[in-house]
Amino acid sequence: MAFDKKSTTFPVKWRFDCGHILELLFLLLCLNHSVSGNIRYSIPEEMKKGSLIGNVAQDLGLDLKRLRSGRARIVTGESIQYTELKADKGILVVNERIDREQLCGHTTPCSFSFEVILENPMELHQVTVEVTDINDHSPSFSTNNILFEISETALTGARFSLASADDPDVGINGLREYFMTENHNFLLKQNSDADGKKYAEMVLQKPLDRETNQHLSLKLIAVDGGTPERSGTVNIDITVLDANDNAPVFNQSVYKATVREKSPKDTHIITVNASDADFGSNSDFSYYFSDRTSALRDLFTINEKNGMISLKGDIDFEKDQKFEMRIDAKDQGGLTDSSKVIIEVMDVNDNAPSISVMSFTSPVSEDSPPGTTIGIINVKDLDSGDNGQVHCKIEGNSPFKIKSNLRNYYTLITDTVLDRESVSEYNISVVATDSGMPPLSANKIFHLKISDVNDNAPVFSQSVYNAFLTENNSPGFSILTIRAKDPDDKENARISYVLEDTNFAGSSISAHISVNAESGVVHAVRSFDYEQLKQIDFVVKAQDGGSPPLSSNVTVKILIQDQNDNPPQILYPVQTGGSVVAEMVPRSADVGYLVTKVVAVDVDSGQNAWLSYKLQKATDRALFEVGLQNGEVRTIRQVNDKDAVKQRLTVIVEDNGQPSRSATVIVNVAVADSFPEVMSEFTDLIHDKEYNDNLTFYLVLALAVVSFLFITCVVVIISVKIYRWRQSRVLYHSNLPVIPYYPPRYSDTLGTGTLQHVYNYEVCRTTDSRKSDCKFGRADSQNVLIMDPSSTGTMQRIQSEKFSLDESDSPIEVSHFFFK
Repeated sequence: MAFDKKSTTFPVKWRFDCGHILELLFLLLCLNHSVSGNIRYSIPEEMKKGSLIGNVAQDLGLDLKRLRSGRARIVTGESIQYTELKADKGILVVNERIDREQLCGHTTPCSFSFEVILENPMELHQVTVEVTDINDHSPSFSTNNILFEISETALTGARFSLASADDPDVGINGLREYFMTENHNFLLKQNSDADGKKYAEMVLQKPLDRETNQHLSLKLIAVDGGTPERSGTVNIDITVLDANDNAPVFNQSVYKATVREKSPKDTHIITVNASDADFGSNSDFSYYFSDRTSALRDLFTINEKNGMISLKGDIDFEKDQKFEMRIDAKDQGGLTDSSKVIIEVMDVNDNAPSISVMSFTSPVSEDSPPGTTIGIINVKDLDSGDNGQVHCKIEGNSPFKIKSNLRNYYTLITDTVLDRESVSEYNISVVATDSGMPPLSANKIFHLKISDVNDNAPVFSQSVYNAFLTENNSPGFSILTIRAKDPDDKENARISYVLEDTNFAGSSISAHISVNAESGVVHAVRSFDYEQLKQIDFVVKAQDGGSPPLSSNVTVKILIQDQNDNPPQILYPVQTGGSVVAEMVPRSADVGYLVTKVVAVDVDSGQNAWLSYKLQKATDRALFEVGLQNGEVRTIRQVNDKDAVKQRLTVIVEDNGQPSRSATVIVNVAVADSFPEVMSEFTDLIHDKEYNDNLTFYLVLALAVVSFLFITCVVVIISVKIYRWRQSRVLYHSNLPVIPYYPPRYSDTLGTGTLQHVYNYEVCRTTDSRKSDCKFGRADSQNVLIMDPSSTGTMQRIQSEKFSLDESDSPIEVSHFFFK
């Protein structure tokens, strides 16, 4: 609930709520026992919070202890408590910002009241605070602009009311007076209402002229009386209304413009500008061509409203360089003005140069000196100025250049020495370009051929030709083709191949090789043997058909390649016609014992001469082996007493050719510790050999005559017995032959071959070799026994031979024993 309580001195606004009502009722009940007092303070508005208002304790004559014991406090009916009591200090301070205009408006003086209450005993003191005004507001207008529309025919003395300003401040801080910016047409007059409120009027003192000034902008300023003073401003916009008292006027008497030829239609050329000082419909006017029948109307058009002149037709600088015309401007009142328009046509680069050929020579010899003229051309351009200035050049890198001695005439000449072999034809592109922007150009292509001279000798593709020919070739075999090239043309490039005649291998090279003069194919005249001839070197000359002819030589090397046309040859052991060769192995030989070494060679070369050794057949394969690469025959186990004395090995030697060739050799090995045993066994071996040679015949014959043998068996037995009896009687009565005596260690004691021991022995032989006696000494080397099956006499010689198998092998000494 809210109500106003007025006194004779100042108004106070009270606002109560339920709590305040109860507190006031309590105060009224105790009113008869209370003490009261009044104090008044005056403060300016807008003081800061906490600012001192007054010393309540001092002004009321109260002690600070009384304020604290009486629980002094402020009671107010306002919703906003502007002040605060500091009981501990006894002072009154600002609690909230105080705005006089918000609290009292235009009412003066402006104050608010409240009570200070103390208890025990109850005391009530009224405090009034007057709020004085400060100049914190400026005068302000309700609008930002004041608009007026005044005809230029308005009379002098006419009045125009202006809006008033409002200032919330009061007294001297309120509105004081108005001011208006200086002008030649209006004066400001100030007045006051009955209540003292001031307002202003604007009075016309000089007639308006819209053509001179069609719009006026003034400012109205309201000023208050504060210190410092404040002001407010509003704009006065005055629009002068027109009357038709002016004709259109062009801003230029002559207009000049340029237009490019070939410009598209509707291209804007120029805009003429006329103005009418009048306003509104009085200022409306139109633009026209003065001569409405002129042919220029077909080329140009003018916009009646804005005076824009545009292109309507096609213009060509080469036909017309300038146009002149007159333009009129007329308003609705019939008032007119005219102006002249001059339009110059600008040349554009719309014509490309043209090239005409006066003369041209083709072909040109490649030995032509630099500066030789090959063509003359004429260049023209229909444009003018820079657009018609033409310069010529040759595109790309070419041995030609162009020069000019006369205007628009150019000469095409050679710049360097020509070489047909490098370039046989030229497409000379001559480009003529003008100096326009953008430039235009034309080009002309001259097809020039270069004629040939014989200035290049044939050149072979290789400095040396190497070819391979397999031996045993057929005569006429094509070995290789040699090629030479001559960059010249036609007859100058026709090449013939000639075999240079030289002596080779005791005869002319032509006896071995021939060369086809046209194709350069090299043929073998005869068959070649690698073992006799391994390489053929000769020279071939290539000569062209020019005049004079040029030539060059090349060396050809033909390497004969080997064929596997020779089988391996056995060098050791030597195979004699009727003797048996045997290697001797003692029974005490260890594993890996070197029995002998098969030595073979192959006259072929390369892989055709790579030999491998294999054991083809053997009496006992478990006893011996043959080295694949070196041909060494070694034992692969310990020799024992059960091994036969006679061992026969067949070794095959193969080369690595395709197809491979081979040779075989038979190696007889005697396994024994004494020569008598060896001789005994090998004597049987000789007979066994005879028997084995005829074994097949005997088997066939036995099958055929088995019945005959059964009948004649007894007769044959009797005949053999009688034959032996008679032989023994003859030998018993005959003289014994002289047995030669050989000193001990007769054989070479320095042997280092496969037979590592030398035997000293005595031999006593009778006519029947089966009953001969041999005495052997200590074995110092391994021996090889060679026996002739036809021998019937005594032993004739002992030979010692040494074989070197290859560069890495040590020599082998072999002792041979021949018995007859």
